[in-house]
Amino acid sequence: MNDFLQKEEAVLRMIKTVFDPEIPVNIYDLGLIYKIDIEDTTCTIDMTLTAPSCPAADFLVEDVKMKVGSVEGIKEVVVNIVFEPEWNKDMMSEEAKLELGFL
Repeated sequence: MNDFLQKEEAVLRMIKTVFDPEIPVNIYDLGLIYKIDIEDTTCTIDMTLTAPSCPAADFLVEDVKMKVGSVEGIKEVVVNIVFEPEWNKDMMSEEAKLELGFL
């Protein structure tokens, strides 16, 4: 496997360890991650929140930065909070929907 794919896989693995403190599902399966770009040693992530006034926003951003920043070869993590498209329950993985009782 080439270096880029290994780095991408490691970043995704780390993102899946970030949980919203009020919801027992990781932010990836919740559908909050819209885009992950890795260029050289910088990882840029576009993510949203379940609600614009989410009280855990700062915690989630810092957790993503810390965990993704621990990936070998990543020196800078940029997290952009975006609200378009607006998040909805359809963006969740089947596993998340099952865990939260939506299936």
